[in-house]
Amino acid sequence: MGRILAIDYGSKRTGLAVTDPLRIIATALDTVPSAELLTYLTAYAGRESVDEFVVGMPKTLKNEDSQTAPLVRAFVEKLKGAFPGKPIHLVDERFTTSLAKHSMLESGASKKDRREKGNVDKVSAVIILQSFMSGVRPA
Repeated sequence: MGRILAIDYGSKRTGLAVTDPLRIIATALDTVPSAELLTYLTAYAGRESVDEFVVGMPKTLKNEDSQTAPLVRAFVEKLKGAFPGKPIHLVDERFTTSLAKHSMLESGASKKDRREKGNVDKVSAVIILQSFMSGVRPA
């Protein structure tokens, strides 16, 4: 069984999280400059078996696409082209940044680590992946 890889896509950088091969645990993977993301994903998928992708879809409180949603949708189209046949699931990512910051605070992460946006992006990707794994799927 291959891994599920979650993507918290941003205009500058992207947080990534991945399951273990048995799909039991979601773990932060990396933060990558968004311009280099497809190259990174291709290399990662060459080393590890990835069966599915989960992409966080930014929504407003009214459950409508946010201003950054078109950017994410454009990336999803590129991802489909790079990985034809691999399922790509969209998950509502509302509040993931707030939840990530709170989770980091609760886990005892230092103030410096909490201010590092790349760390927040990775934890956000973990939250997106955990939401998907627990059955919260529609975006």
